[in-house]
Amino acid sequence: MSQTTPLIPEQRRESILEHLLRERVLSFRQLTELIGVSQMTIRRDIAALETDGLVRATPGGAMLASRLIVEPTRAVKQESDVAEKQAIAREAAALVRDHMTVYLDAGTTVQAMRPHLEDVADLTVVTNDLVTVQAFVDHPSVDLIVIGGRVDRGNQSTMGRLTRLTLAELSLDLAFISSSSWDLAHGVTTPVEAKIEPKRAALAVAERSVLVADSSKYGRFGKYRALRLSELQTVITDAGLPADAADVLRDTGVELVLASADAAVGGAATTADSARA
Repeated sequence: MSQTTPLIPEQRRESILEHLLRERVLSFRQLTELIGVSQMTIRRDIAALETDGLVRATPGGAMLASRLIVEPTRAVKQESDVAEKQAIAREAAALVRDHMTVYLDAGTTVQAMRPHLEDVADLTVVTNDLVTVQAFVDHPSVDLIVIGGRVDRGNQSTMGRLTRLTLAELSLDLAFISSSSWDLAHGVTTPVEAKIEPKRAALAVAERSVLVADSSKYGRFGKYRALRLSELQTVITDAGLPADAADVLRDTGVELVLASADAAVGGAATTADSARA
């Protein structure tokens, strides 16, 4: 797909990441066609992304790196796995009832819950996500609590000690936790140490904690573990999760919900495969 206006290197690399988040592995030829530049340019961009730890060069192409060194920006996340995120968000929102206090962690999947919470009465939303704050400003009845802290500009959220201290003063019915990397061996991880604090603080004060993360993030891991999957009550992901991983996760006693992206796109209520060991 050729570009009428040439992209600057940063735009090309964001576009490469968006395509790899969807496809996981692409050849240089495929990337050349998708981005509309020469294969030499693509190779230089892949080398730069590999230096940042975001991708790994393969013979003839590139794939997402398993170890997450730098978290993708919100702009990149916003364009990836949209149907899956919408399906996951619908399933997550179905857990919310009137009069609840819920924590919405920073992330595009959690943000996507907003349209499904329009009719929930007397809802208190606690969030460290600056985009989610804007999304709830026009909610007819929500009591909105914004958690302060150090601002992560790339992901438009707050993090760190101040975020943790505020969350520690609250009592939550539900905590919806997001992640750009998760798996059975490492749990929920992040390459940014300061992002551990809000996740752990929310987990500590919530009656029920729910991971909302699409399957494209599964199998990746960052330097810092925020929590183990066994500390959660529920994991909501999509049907792209490997079957063996789903079986092992169920065996740990965690409730697993596999949301149907096809049903979400079609406008019907999503179907979910839920099982408790």
